[in-house]
Amino acid sequence: MWHPKLCFYQRLSVSLVIVFLIIMSVFVIASSHLQDSMKDESEQLLHIDLASHLVSDNPLLKTGVHDYESLSNLFHTLMVLGPNFEFYFLDTQGNIKTYSAEKGEVVLEKVSLSPLLSMLKPNPTLPVRGDDPKSNGKQKIFSVAPVYNESQLQGYLYVIIGGARYDSIAENMKRSEGVQMFIMIMVAGTLFLLFALLLLFKFFTAPLKILSDDMDTFRASGFDLDGSGVKLRPWRNESRNEVQRLGFSFNDMLRHIDDQMKQLKQTDNERRIMLADLSHDLRTPLANLQGYVETLSLKGDSISADERKRFIKICEKNLFNLKRLIDQIFELAYLEGGHVTLKKEHFMLAELLHDVAAKFSINAQSKGVTLNVQCDQKNGYVNADIGKLERVLTNLIENAIRHTPEGGSIHIGVVELDGNLVIEVKDSGVGISERELNHIFKARYQASNTGDDSSIHAGLGLAICQKLMDLLDSKLEVSSELGKGTSFKFSLARSNDFG
Repeated sequence: MWHPKLCFYQRLSVSLVIVFLIIMSVFVIASSHLQDSMKDESEQLLHIDLASHLVSDNPLLKTGVHDYESLSNLFHTLMVLGPNFEFYFLDTQGNIKTYSAEKGEVVLEKVSLSPLLSMLKPNPTLPVRGDDPKSNGKQKIFSVAPVYNESQLQGYLYVIIGGARYDSIAENMKRSEGVQMFIMIMVAGTLFLLFALLLLFKFFTAPLKILSDDMDTFRASGFDLDGSGVKLRPWRNESRNEVQRLGFSFNDMLRHIDDQMKQLKQTDNERRIMLADLSHDLRTPLANLQGYVETLSLKGDSISADERKRFIKICEKNLFNLKRLIDQIFELAYLEGGHVTLKKEHFMLAELLHDVAAKFSINAQSKGVTLNVQCDQKNGYVNADIGKLERVLTNLIENAIRHTPEGGSIHIGVVELDGNLVIEVKDSGVGISERELNHIFKARYQASNTGDDSSIHAGLGLAICQKLMDLLDSKLEVSSELGKGTSFKFSLARSNDFG
């Protein structure tokens, strides 16, 4: 397991060195083995008929072996001419009868005949190695030929190719200055290659280290981009380098997280302010209600019937305002929590507009405000939640009546645009200033045109309406001009289902 303090480059470097050494070791061993095998194969193929030629060209061997002393002298003579070879005469059982080596150098008395018989078969697979009489357990390539006296097998001429002298010379060659220089050059080249690879790894992993350090710094700062000190480095998204694209994505993530954190802080601050304001709004009707109830309780029968009736009416009004405010708070919380379900149905939009307008006709007349509905779309069907749509229209018309002075008018109309039905609630009231238009859909925001009436308005109505329109896949839009009135619009997809 890696040490936890090792960085990515260090782990990669150590891994590279280990893998490189393993590969080099396997390569050297395999290369040496392959080289030895190819050398033995070529040497054996080159001298494969050596023993046969010696048997056929030498009368002493050709006529059969009887004088092993003379044969030993022959082997000595042949070894002087070819010091790379060692000559042995074996009987039919593989026992060594005579040889070209000095006395005491041969440690085996018998060699295995299986490799020899394999070598005597047509087209043998080379290299074939047989027992080395000068070594116990070691094998070498050889040339072999049977020795016959007429048709009688006398034994085998067994010629070791690359004898002890050859091995000694080869070993000395390995220790020679030229070979050592070659090995040193190979080692130096290998180390230089390894060093170059480490430098390349350093070059390629440096951006990853920078990116990792920036991530750690950003996380340690509590995901605060301004306070973390992390610089948005110029990573390139169009680059083919994956690290560059990863860095570019990291920059986007930083900005996104920073924006979300700021929004969360702003939302949390707004909620705190809204909670404080709502607490004040709740206390006002509660304090009024408490005062009048205590007055009724303390004075008892000393209060006249008219005063008692007036006090009770005031208490009822405060209770109504309190209930209305609490209902709006719960409705907004319910909408923001995403627990609202839609009950969509097909209905004629004109009928709903006339029904909602009828609810406010008496209230509008009492204020001297003209309320009219203009809807030519008799077959204008929509597929929506009729209850939530009625809630939006009710709030818009109620606000329009409250902000329209006597003699004004409120217009509710529907027009068709690109397959959608656009609903407008327009009044000729006091209007809203341009700087306030972007804030009126925020919870607890009350425009400066809020009229003075006997009801408490918490500034939640338009926020609730906008969230209801989001559920209906629409958006509430507003346009206004001070002194000339306000217009609220939203659109719904027209439905072709008339039943």
